[in-house]
Amino acid sequence: MTRKNWVKDDTGFIELSTGLEMPFHTQEGFYTPNEQFFVLSAGEVPQVSTDTWRLGVDGDGIEHPLALSYEDLCGMDQVSVPVALECAGNHRKLFEDVMNEPLNRRPYMTEVRWGLGGVGCAEWAGVQLRSVLERAGIRSDAYHVTPVGLDKGYEDEDGIRAPVTMGKAMDPDTLIALKMNGEPLPPDHGFPARLIVPGWVGTHSIKWLDRIEVTTTHQWMPRNTEFYVLMGDAWPADDYGPANGAPISEQPIRSSLALPWPATLPAGEQTLRGYARSCEANITSVDWSDDGGASWHPARLVGPSHRHAWRSFEIDWRALPGDHTIMTRASDEKDRVQPMEIPFNNGGYLFNMVHPHPIKVT
Repeated sequence: MTRKNWVKDDTGFIELSTGLEMPFHTQEGFYTPNEQFFVLSAGEVPQVSTDTWRLGVDGDGIEHPLALSYEDLCGMDQVSVPVALECAGNHRKLFEDVMNEPLNRRPYMTEVRWGLGGVGCAEWAGVQLRSVLERAGIRSDAYHVTPVGLDKGYEDEDGIRAPVTMGKAMDPDTLIALKMNGEPLPPDHGFPARLIVPGWVGTHSIKWLDRIEVTTTHQWMPRNTEFYVLMGDAWPADDYGPANGAPISEQPIRSSLALPWPATLPAGEQTLRGYARSCEANITSVDWSDDGGASWHPARLVGPSHRHAWRSFEIDWRALPGDHTIMTRASDEKDRVQPMEIPFNNGGYLFNMVHPHPIKVT
């Protein structure tokens, strides 16, 4: 039997090598239900008891090392933030399907071939990371905050980790999350506590927290030198040493239709749904085209708007029999616009170009 890196019922998911993809067309409303939320894990889900679990906070960047119990964290001031969490490799398969660029250019890796559903939006609740760091006596010369998980991967035998800059760690919306959509974190999503780093690629939101190491020096590790870096002709490795390319942190602006790929629809008037998101910025508009970009029309923005969440949009489209493609293009309050072209990178990360969604109308 193949080992699975999840414990939830995987009925209805798209099963990938180390994760579960939510079929994106099943997303409805603002929040993704916990049972539908995508999963990506480096190894088996750790079994944790809150009776014995402690969150350590240590390193040369703090004055007072801590060992916080679950009850300690629950007793601190709690805040909640709506955040769209997205894998850096979401849309990876579109490099092949749209750009005709073959993947598998890293022979030591098995690429997780995400379609559109390596993303979900939840209300995360817990303790501000900065509150814990201040309790530990964060030093003024602290540089990196590195969360370490209880899960093990072949690149980190002592626990999965990914560093966060001090500025992002002290952001009031960066959380040590204890709840997801009003419930204690499910096992697949980091119980009893995980980090949530809004706007950054999902690898920084370490699950099953074991400790947080604060250092006064820059930390280099597999997840910012080898795995979550942009490698290829556009990113000469000599410019980024000791990393093999440009380390990834912020998510780019994206939009996608909540339709199967490819989609089949009946002829007639259709209302198509989709979701747009950007890093730390509200989506201000989404435009769409069904003629290859010769003309663009405004979509209708619906539902809540939050700088860390996604924004739902709707398109009224008259579907005529035949083969069609529809493209969507998002803009945000920081004047960022979804690009028409992007360079390929060897890891297949951050695919966010305006792309044609194939639709067959019967």
